[in-house]
Amino acid sequence: MTFPLPSPGTTPPTALTIAGSDSGGAAGLQSDLRTFLACGVHGLVAVTAVTVQNTLGVHGRHDVPAATVAAQIEAVAADMGVGAAKTGMLASAPIIEAVADACARLGIGDRIPFVVDPVAASMTGEALFDTAGQRALIDRLLPRATVLTPNLDEVRLLTGLRVRDREGMHEAARILHDMGPRWVLVKSGHLEADPECVDLLYDGTSFTELPGPRFGTTHTHGAGDAMASALTAGLAHGMPMSEAARAAKWFVTESVRAAYPIGAKVGPVSVFWRLQDGGDTRP
Repeated sequence: MTFPLPSPGTTPPTALTIAGSDSGGAAGLQSDLRTFLACGVHGLVAVTAVTVQNTLGVHGRHDVPAATVAAQIEAVAADMGVGAAKTGMLASAPIIEAVADACARLGIGDRIPFVVDPVAASMTGEALFDTAGQRALIDRLLPRATVLTPNLDEVRLLTGLRVRDREGMHEAARILHDMGPRWVLVKSGHLEADPECVDLLYDGTSFTELPGPRFGTTHTHGAGDAMASALTAGLAHGMPMSEAARAAKWFVTESVRAAYPIGAKVGPVSVFWRLQDGGDTRP
């Protein structure tokens, strides 16, 4: 099943992203909203931080007050409803605590699917928050997560494990699952020695491999965000987890295939393919 697009005049499902803004438009909430649109859901936003960012990296950041982040979540939930929610960059321990409290009040992570994308590292592998933020993420959000979606740098920051092969991904998934999420989806984009790009879904009992090609491009900024937000969209549509994960893998594969250069360094993955004839069905 692919992502259904709503007919004109019909109300689509809603999905909430709790994430930072990327001034370069490649990742963060900009990527999430593009993906939500392309996957047929209405995007809601709680902005956590404003970054000064381009294709060369992150050059600065201004965090939104924690109470304002929580107020954004509660405002859209009260009026428009949240079909599924995801996190991106949460910036600090106070923001994580406020997000966790708001989600608990609203049933996000209980009756509402909750995708925790632990954006703990930049595209160059640098930590994006301090030890207190990492502790709050582990203690407050991982146990609430319906599914946790780390890349390999984030696996290392959360567990200390350096994944070098697919066997290491299995070990990482087990360790992370023991930290509280109901499902773990380990993203393999940074496993560059592997000729394929095989992500791994784990429910505490069985593993499901999500295979895909590895493209010879450096333009992959926002790929992890697109994967997590497509997964969120699938859950908002009511897909079972395994089906939503497979649909999200298909979506991000096509988005990397369509990636384009812009700026001086790392360009974005693209959802423009979804606007073309035939873009709404799997090949």
